[in-house]
Amino acid sequence: MAGGPNRGVIRVAVVDDHPVFRLGMTALLGTLDGIVCVGEAVDVPSALALVETHQPDVVLMDLHLGDRSGVEATRLIRSRHPAVAVLVITMLDDDDSIFGALRAGASGYLLKGASPPQVERAVRVVADGEMLLGPGIGTRTVSFLTRGAGVVPPFPQLTDREREILDHVARGLDNRVIAQRLALSPKTIRNHLSNVLVKLGVSDRGQAIVRAREQGLGRG
Repeated sequence: MAGGPNRGVIRVAVVDDHPVFRLGMTALLGTLDGIVCVGEAVDVPSALALVETHQPDVVLMDLHLGDRSGVEATRLIRSRHPAVAVLVITMLDDDDSIFGALRAGASGYLLKGASPPQVERAVRVVADGEMLLGPGIGTRTVSFLTRGAGVVPPFPQLTDREREILDHVARGLDNRVIAQRLALSPKTIRNHLSNVLVKLGVSDRGQAIVRAREQGLGRG
């Protein structure tokens, strides 16, 4: 189990594939009273190994992790280590990224332009079991949830086009037929579907279909 803030020291792991940002964040954490950085990771496998080994209280998570997604890493960490809080710190401020991270279990969402005091406050808040959304993110979250009677679409980490293609896949259509229906090339369909598999954290088309049908896609 994670140590928890009741031990007096908040243990933080930094997950980011950009070395300059990792160095800067680690340096910042080292200046904060009662907060210690227990390690760094650059991709999904190393992030999972880091959390398994060090059991931090908080993981600072970027959403760009090479060919895989920080949303996937967040979901895996939260499912395996529910006591570990994930605070996303990213350049991405689109609705798909925000709601994908929150649905995956993130406790906070900051943009990389956040000031050191904002980062410190966010770390302490999520370590205490609360949620914190950065400036502008909270307002957009409320706005997003109130649109369409508060209905959040399935798999918000997907773009509208990716969700549309996944819906067609869940109906049992092959790439050629989907390409014809959407007036796209088969190669474009393959590329979109590859992105869908990564974002959903599944390894093949069959698993994607199962996940999609569980969320109501492919039934229309």
